[in-house]
Amino acid sequence: MRQRRSTTVLALGLAQTLAWASSYYLPAMLALPMARALGLAAPDIFAAFSVALVVSALVGPRAGRMIDQQGGRRVLAGTSLLFATGLALMALSTGFASLLLAWGVMGIAMGSGLYEAAFSTLVRLHRLESRRMITGITLIAGFASTVGWPLSAWLATQWGWREACWTWAALHVLVGLPLNLSLPRAEPEPEQDANAASPGSSGEPAAGADPGLGPVLALSFVFATTWFTSTAMAAHFPRLLQGFGIGVAGAVAIAALIGPAQVAARVFEFGLLRRMHPLLSARLATLAHPLGGLGLLILGAPAGTAFGLLHGAGNGVLTIAKGTLPLVIFGAQGYGHRQGLLMFPARMIQAFAPWLFGLALDRWQGQALWLTTALGLLAFGTLMLLGRLQATQP
Repeated sequence: MRQRRSTTVLALGLAQTLAWASSYYLPAMLALPMARALGLAAPDIFAAFSVALVVSALVGPRAGRMIDQQGGRRVLAGTSLLFATGLALMALSTGFASLLLAWGVMGIAMGSGLYEAAFSTLVRLHRLESRRMITGITLIAGFASTVGWPLSAWLATQWGWREACWTWAALHVLVGLPLNLSLPRAEPEPEQDANAASPGSSGEPAAGADPGLGPVLALSFVFATTWFTSTAMAAHFPRLLQGFGIGVAGAVAIAALIGPAQVAARVFEFGLLRRMHPLLSARLATLAHPLGGLGLLILGAPAGTAFGLLHGAGNGVLTIAKGTLPLVIFGAQGYGHRQGLLMFPARMIQAFAPWLFGLALDRWQGQALWLTTALGLLAFGTLMLLGRLQATQP
């Protein structure tokens, strides 16, 4: 049984690495050559990418419900073909309209084939025992940017951006599809969660129990604010550091620490924090960016490295929290659909985060960091309030 679960985590982790590398991390390397070839401005490429993020938000709840009903094997296999189709359309695009169509298809694939779908697939298979497996997936897929950015850049340099898209499309068919098809088939969904008979021993809410609107709104707010910060930093992190007098080379070097910090924090969560309630690790994670931000705002450039490490560590653990917190608070029943609903505001605000934070940087330069620092503190306060709501829940 343990070997089978390890195989499932490995298959999902590798498939997620491919999915993230060829979608979320694709524009950073291909936007400029794509824009030049199509006669567009670089912001046009990112506008099409934002459309994909909006589409993914709309698709998420429906995809989650499908996974709840039939398991994730068929859904994720279908997204491999959708990713391949979207990338092929991108390689064939001749203007903004055809590019928009390609990113629209990619949005459907992203809404039904990234972390939320993978987490839902695990929960559908293993219920409350999925927490460690969720961490395992993020440990593997945490290297998506490490793999995706250099590979996309190398392919575009050697052969061109269209060939890079064709290569990613082929990888989805030849690698991603077999990986997703290797996942176990889900058993028929029970009408009532078996764990509900002994909620005290499992920690899962009784089936049909209504957690109330408070926890739903609290988690949606936390996910939206932290997702905004994560996406804004992904787009503008080096530029933000330059606002504090850090040179281009230094800013890029600090930005390169974010990926390793994310993975290191996930290893720490997997080893030590896994015995604690995920609400505690989520609170610590939401504090990481504000603490680093305050250090940078007060001390300036000397605190740049600490800010990069803290931001990366917090972001790494929060990715896990997006999967584990809804599982622990609401239970496994209907997890996929609920996950799609909880992440809907986050996906929507994610689509506009680079643009909004870019405007803040234009106006306030490095002082724009006060915005994401305040959002992080608000997220921490909301999680503290969520703990009180849980404590008073019958």
